[in-house]
Amino acid sequence: YYGSVNHNVKAVYQKYLGFFDGNPANLHPLPPEDASTKYVETMGGAEAILDKARASFEKGEYRWVAQLVNHLVFAEPDNQEARNLQADALEQLGYIAESGPWRNFYLTGARELRDGVIPTENTSVGSADVIKAMTLDMFFDYLAVRLNGPKAAGKTITLNFDFTDTGVQYVVEIENSVLIHTANKQADDPDAAITLTRSVWNEIVLGQSTMKAVMTAGKIQIEGNPKKLGELFALMDDFELWFNIVTP
Repeated sequence: YYGSVNHNVKAVYQKYLGFFDGNPANLHPLPPEDASTKYVETMGGAEAILDKARASFEKGEYRWVAQLVNHLVFAEPDNQEARNLQADALEQLGYIAESGPWRNFYLTGARELRDGVIPTENTSVGSADVIKAMTLDMFFDYLAVRLNGPKAAGKTITLNFDFTDTGVQYVVEIENSVLIHTANKQADDPDAAITLTRSVWNEIVLGQSTMKAVMTAGKIQIEGNPKKLGELFALMDDFELWFNIVTP
């Protein structure tokens, strides 16, 4: 009874460094939207907050303006006056910041408040160079991160992989909505045993070839149920690269 899901999920996300600063008021706070609505009500409404924030902006208190108006933006996401004022404050903080990453966060937040999230074309986190540079251990870790837990609920999959060009074998298992892999091991009774090269694996993963095409070409051999490999990929999430950072 030591922890809680709410507490430990945050701790895991931050690699067990912990989100909690020791102040019990911050142990289980309200979600941002709910808290912000109450802040706005307590401070007298949107116009009262904007009046105070504009006065603080004129004094150069940009950190306070960004913090104060953030509550109004989360309580009233469509309040463009609030968005513009917070954007102005973040922009000033960006100009002041010595740290490059801090500057980038401030200015990206300012742009989002003014224009929304604007995806940049031709940007990908799953490029061919990245995939090819991954070790197989890294790649199977990557698949474990992408596994959609709810979609995988109740499913069990066991696959043996034999990469003939690297001489490494893996067993990949899905159970209890978790994907694990073990190097230099083969399961006794897998759903399927797949023999292929790393280059063919890269082709499949990058969508440069299909399972049907590589099987027809004799580049891959599958003993057992070939549908299980397709089922594995069907359980993967595709993450959105662009997301809100300063608005709900």
